[in-house]
Amino acid sequence: MNLAQLRVHDGRSYRTARFRPDSRRSPADRPHSGNIDMRALILDTYQNGRFRDADIQPRSPAHGELQIRVHASGVNPVDVLIRTGQAPFAMPELPAVLGTDAAGVVTAVGAGVKGFALGDEVYGLAGGVRGLPGSLAEFMTVDAALMAKKPANLTMREAAALPLVALTAWEGLVDRAKVQSGQKVLVQGGSGGVGHVVVQLAKAFGAEVYATAQPQKQDLVRALGATPIDYMKTSVEQYVKIFTGGKGFDIIYDTVGGDTLEASLGAINHYGHITSCAAFETHNLLISSLRCAVISAVYVLYPMLSGERRAHHGAILREVTQLVEAGRLRPVLDPRRFTLDTAMDAHDAVKAGANVKVVIDVAKDA
Repeated sequence: MNLAQLRVHDGRSYRTARFRPDSRRSPADRPHSGNIDMRALILDTYQNGRFRDADIQPRSPAHGELQIRVHASGVNPVDVLIRTGQAPFAMPELPAVLGTDAAGVVTAVGAGVKGFALGDEVYGLAGGVRGLPGSLAEFMTVDAALMAKKPANLTMREAAALPLVALTAWEGLVDRAKVQSGQKVLVQGGSGGVGHVVVQLAKAFGAEVYATAQPQKQDLVRALGATPIDYMKTSVEQYVKIFTGGKGFDIIYDTVGGDTLEASLGAINHYGHITSCAAFETHNLLISSLRCAVISAVYVLYPMLSGERRAHHGAILREVTQLVEAGRLRPVLDPRRFTLDTAMDAHDAVKAGANVKVVIDVAKDA
C-alpha cells in the first residue's frame, strides 16, 4: 500500500505519522497505543477548506490529560468558520484535526488526573482550535479539566450536541447576568443552538422566559418553556410593552447580533443585564447606558485557547449533567445523520442555517 507522511500537531509540537486514505476501521473502546494508527479527518489548507481522510498516530495522555475514544462530534457555526479560515483567533496551524465538541469513552488516564477512570463516558468542549487537536478522529487526547461525565440519560450523539452551546449559555446567563428566580428574561433567537439552551437554563433557574423565533419555530420555543415572540410581526417596542409594561426585560441574552443586538439595547430594564455571544459589530451604547445597563460578551473558546479557567468549564458541565439527568435540560438535534464519510455535508448543513445541533457519528455505535 502506498504510504505517505503527515505532520500532526500533538498540542506541543509536530510529528510525523502515516496515513492511508481509504481506512474505515472502527476500533473498540480500549487503550490505544501510539504505535497503532487511528482514522482522522485532516484539514490541509484553509483555501479549499476540505477534509482529507487519513490514518494518523494518536498521542498518549500526558499529565492532567485523558485519551478518549470519540463516539460523536458536535458541529457548531464556529467549526465552519475555523475550517474556512474565518476565525483568526482560533485557527490551528495546519495540517490539523478539527472538531470542538466531543462525547466518548475514556481509554487512558494521564498522571495526576482525578475523578475519571477507564471506561467513563465523558463529554466536553475540548479541541479543534489552535494547539488542541479535535474530535474528528477515532481517538482524542484532551485536558481532563475541560471534561465531565456524560449525562446517563443521553446518548453519545445527544451529549456531543451540548458542550459549546451549554457552556456559552451558562457563562452568559449564570456567570455574567446571574439570573434569579422571578426575573423576566428575553432570549433573542430562542430556537437556535445556544438559544434553546438559554431558554431551558433560565426556566430551570425560575425565570419568566420569553424568546423570539420564526413562526415555524414557536412550538419548539413553547415546548422548551418560553413564551414565543414572533419578531417578524411584533416590533421590539410592542413586545416590551406587552410583556413588561414598557419597563424592559431584566436580562436579555442575544444570540443573533447585528440589528437584533442594537434593538435589545433599548429593550432592557434599568439596571438590567444584556449578554451577547454574537457581538461582532460596532454598536451605539447610548440607549443602554442611559438605562444603566450592564453589557457582557461571551467568547466560549477562550479557556481552550489561553489555558485560563479550564476547570470552570468542567465544573459547568457537571452542573449541566445534573440538570439533564433531572429532566430540566435537553439538547435538540437535527434529525439527519452524518458520519466521518459525510462530515463535509454536516458542515454544509450548519452553514446553510441548521439552528438545532448537527452531530457527526465518529463511531459506528454512536
